[in-house]
Amino acid sequence: MFRTALRNVLAHKARLLMTVLAVMLGVAFVSGTLVFTDTLSNAYGNQSAKSYKNVAVAVTTYPDRENSKKDQGIDTRTLEKIQALDGVASATGRISGFAGVADPDGKLIGNGWSNTGANFKPGKDGKDAAYDFTDGSGPAKAGEIALDKATADKGEYKTGDTVRVATNGPVKEYTLSGVFTTEDGQVNAGGSLVLFDTPVAQQLYLAPGYFKDVTITAASGTSEQRLLDEVKPLLPEGAEAQTGKELADDQAKMIEESLSALNQVLLGFAAIALFVGVFLISNTFTMLVAQRTRELALMRAVGASRRQVKRSVLLEAMVVGALASVVGFALGLGLATGLRSAMSAFGAKTPAGPLIVSPTSVAAAFAVGVLVTMLAAWLPARRAAKIPPVAAMNSVHAVATTKSLVVRNSIGGFIALLGAAGILGGAAAGKDGRMLIGAGAFLALIGIIVLIPLLSRPVIALVRPLISKLFGVSGTLAGQNAVRNPRRTGATASALAIGLTLVTGLSVLGVTMGRAVDKMTTDNIKADYMFTMAGGDSLDKSALSALEKVPGVSAVSPQTAADLMLKGDYTSASGVTPGDIERVINVTPVSGSLDSLGEGRIAVAEDTAKSRGFKVGDSVPVEFADGKKSKLTVGATYKGNEFLSPVLIDQKTVTEHEAKPYIREIWVKTDGGASAANEKALVDALGQNPAISVMDQQDIRNQFGGMINTMLNIMYGLLGMALLIAVLGVINTLAMSVFERQQEIGMLRAIGLDRRKVKTMIRLEAVVISLFGAVIGVGLGTFLGWAIGQTVKDSVPGYALVLPWDRIGIFLLLAAVVGVLAAMWPARSAAKLNMLDAIKAE
Repeated sequence: MFRTALRNVLAHKARLLMTVLAVMLGVAFVSGTLVFTDTLSNAYGNQSAKSYKNVAVAVTTYPDRENSKKDQGIDTRTLEKIQALDGVASATGRISGFAGVADPDGKLIGNGWSNTGANFKPGKDGKDAAYDFTDGSGPAKAGEIALDKATADKGEYKTGDTVRVATNGPVKEYTLSGVFTTEDGQVNAGGSLVLFDTPVAQQLYLAPGYFKDVTITAASGTSEQRLLDEVKPLLPEGAEAQTGKELADDQAKMIEESLSALNQVLLGFAAIALFVGVFLISNTFTMLVAQRTRELALMRAVGASRRQVKRSVLLEAMVVGALASVVGFALGLGLATGLRSAMSAFGAKTPAGPLIVSPTSVAAAFAVGVLVTMLAAWLPARRAAKIPPVAAMNSVHAVATTKSLVVRNSIGGFIALLGAAGILGGAAAGKDGRMLIGAGAFLALIGIIVLIPLLSRPVIALVRPLISKLFGVSGTLAGQNAVRNPRRTGATASALAIGLTLVTGLSVLGVTMGRAVDKMTTDNIKADYMFTMAGGDSLDKSALSALEKVPGVSAVSPQTAADLMLKGDYTSASGVTPGDIERVINVTPVSGSLDSLGEGRIAVAEDTAKSRGFKVGDSVPVEFADGKKSKLTVGATYKGNEFLSPVLIDQKTVTEHEAKPYIREIWVKTDGGASAANEKALVDALGQNPAISVMDQQDIRNQFGGMINTMLNIMYGLLGMALLIAVLGVINTLAMSVFERQQEIGMLRAIGLDRRKVKTMIRLEAVVISLFGAVIGVGLGTFLGWAIGQTVKDSVPGYALVLPWDRIGIFLLLAAVVGVLAAMWPARSAAKLNMLDAIKAE
């Protein structure tokens, strides 16, 4: 039976090609994902281990931004005590914070969040073990800096050049003293690293004489644990000490956890692609079994048992799955390499290292490929084994029994109704119903797949008169052929339906969310410009002062994060400019007056006031971030606004209690509105700081909406593989259908149907099947998009369902195009058939 199975695979290799391609693509996605994440995890793990190779103990502190002396990290005296311990070879103090480098055009080099500044701390030999200089040396005085090689190359800077660097204050110019290489993770993530002289870094990021972290190397013969035990008693409260090995292990664990989310997402899309491939594989083996009915019947007649027949078909599937897995795994290695290169192309450099091919990746890839193929072939194999030899020889088996169809449709209807109930129940439950919707969506999809053969006749019947009228005999025949075998049509359309269900659901949700965010921005923002610091850091107070002095500016208000304890409970608050805040943000008073902010009172959002029992005129006990206590009077309540904290307070009051206030953003309104001249004046006033981003209203809308569109495009790209497999399914079905109908096509040609009309017939059949699957997918996807939207609408103000008719139209058009393209080869083959050979073919 094994020889028979192998012979059948070789005999039908052309017909099995599409199945091989489907399995190959799915395996490539699975193996590529596993190899890619294993490679990244190994590379970053090695980088982390290398970074802490000579570190025996690492001390980390968490200074607050209030600049209070009691909580500023490790002071010089403590560092000297650590250096004096027996067994300590060296102890190096480190400070770090944000530092952005401008390129020659004044633009920021790097992505903002990973742009870092740190101190250069040389030892007695004048070198800092953390950095290897390729040119020049480390900074030795206040006006010097050193840059990592990648940043220097991007900015085309050489030793001795003047470099503009932005920290949290005004831009300053420095002389480049040297260029170095580093294994710093932030640099590898596409950021930059600027090294300052230690006193300069302390002044910029902490306080003179203080360090944020300390790295300690051990003298020969000293254990890390012993050193750790000796260091801990010297540390201030809140400091954390770990051995170098513990730190490296923690880093490796964090890397693995961060990559696991990416791994799960990619594997999820691989599962979708394989699920779609199941229909193609099952369809292929169903048709192959049907074509070999007499052969299988003869085998049964000469003594083969049902089990042997089933085993023969499953062996064929196993061979096909194994071959496809081999090729798919090789493609997966290429995909992993490509993904790694793509990360570098987007600026996220990955550490050097080999491609990691673990036994788990190999086993998973081959297990998936072979098991999915055999699972898909199991039903056709079972069906083939149940055919009685005499019935098979007479082709009686070809007619599906009424009982089997009734059972199938009853089961499908029950599952679909159960799924629909789950989706509706989840939508009614709001944010707590997402899991229920997920389960309901799975059941609904399975139910629809089971019911698709039943649905094919009435749905396709709606378009048959149209194509008959437009294309005559070819259209009539195409409509009849599309429903001749409902099971086959349903299985082919199911693949497209699954892909378009997901694509449409994502589109409905994404477009609706994008429109809600856009409306929220338009309704709430009056300012012409918003200024923020790269990487989410705080803007300096000098930026606020500079913008207030620009000619033509009519209103300026910051949003400064304020830590307040109101009546003993922490409350998020924003320091704003009284009188100007209403001109830059749409703040609607409910009671009292917002002018009272200028009198030292607070304004409270309506919902917060209700939940906390506050009303206008109440005197509320408050404790500020510096520990000072007072009482503040509620001067107004206002409707909640997504761009404001639930409590507003005068900016001046905040700065009285915070030496370094955290200014999240600054809103500016100008005379004449947004214009190139106004924007230039504002940017110039800030010293053309590359680290400060300026956005007008359209930029703000694009920032929020752009994230949604980017996510949608990524999803479309990942789902493209599932749709590609669906296209292969259409090609496969038509090709085998043409093979089965050779006599019929030959007869049609003999009675006058020319080659052009034969091609038209096959193409129309493909278009009808593709559009049928597309309509089912678009309908179910829209339903799911609505249901998921119901779970998030309460947290998204202004949420209202938007049906993206333009995208839905494109999806349907693409489905029709898919049908035309998929039919090219089968239609050409059908048209080229020799009518006499086809008529006499057995």
